[in-house]
Amino acid sequence: MEQEKKAGLGGEHYIPYEERKGNESIVYFTRDLSAEGLIRLYEKIKENLTGRVAVKLHTGEQHGPNIIPRPWVKELMEKEIPNAAIVETNTYYDGDRYTTEEHRKTLEVNGWTFAPVDIMDEEGTTMLPVKGGKWFTEMSVGSHETQYDSMLVLTHFKGHTMGGFGGSNKNIGIGCADGRIGKAMIHTYPGKGQWSIAEEEFMERMTESAKATVDYFGRHIAFINVMRNMSVSCDCEGVNAQPVVTPNVGILASLDILAIDQASVDMVYAMKEEDHHDLVERMESRHGLRQLTYMKELGMGNDRYVLIDMDHGEKRIDAREAVAGVKPFGK
Repeated sequence: MEQEKKAGLGGEHYIPYEERKGNESIVYFTRDLSAEGLIRLYEKIKENLTGRVAVKLHTGEQHGPNIIPRPWVKELMEKEIPNAAIVETNTYYDGDRYTTEEHRKTLEVNGWTFAPVDIMDEEGTTMLPVKGGKWFTEMSVGSHETQYDSMLVLTHFKGHTMGGFGGSNKNIGIGCADGRIGKAMIHTYPGKGQWSIAEEEFMERMTESAKATVDYFGRHIAFINVMRNMSVSCDCEGVNAQPVVTPNVGILASLDILAIDQASVDMVYAMKEEDHHDLVERMESRHGLRQLTYMKELGMGNDRYVLIDMDHGEKRIDAREAVAGVKPFGK
């Protein structure tokens, strides 16, 4: 009972838009799943990405089939941010990216060879403050993170075995935490073994970690979610990921981390039941929706938003209109 008092409850329950309160943020949307679509949305949120820019990607395990296509990222970086670096950290689990040496081999296998890739915890860690958290006062991240002036969080939105879903929050909450200290702080009670924290508390710890990075960059951080090849599995499962059954949707961009993840989740819920069943079940069974309510509690953004359709004269639409006409995956 003590843990229930500490951890927020309700991560298995979806909150409809009309039941949310507060201000609205802008989220841009295109159905154009291509390098051109990615660049068009980047141009709407790039203004404050100045100085040395980090592009935070999930580069995936070897031969992972669902990661963001490398040619899209290559074209984006070459045309828009030629001096940027892709940034990653080593993993907490023993796999293809557990050590820096293994990680470098995997990057080469997966084709991330067209730009510099900075494994941010290669030379150690640093602590960033967590303001207003209940689990942490600081989070351990790769030491190289503080060498950047701005960050583009470029996320493949999909399901996740522990998190329910992996959006921008997961990309930096887990992905910027270093592989030995930070990820252990999020996932594990000391002396209780790996992965001993789950559901509501895990979502909160991951979100507090993300807040450390969001606060560090301040106005100099922006977010893109690519809703394509959305398995219920994370890209960390590589070739063992569950088959994709959720329709492709498009690309979203925003300056608000909560708004973009909430809009992505709303689009999944707005699909037909047969199209979203598996991904919704994954989100709710893992209490993944707690990511959204806790981001709001921490003041990280708004769960209400203005969704701008870039394909039809930048008009305002809702999630149902965004996914109207999506075709079942593979058809």
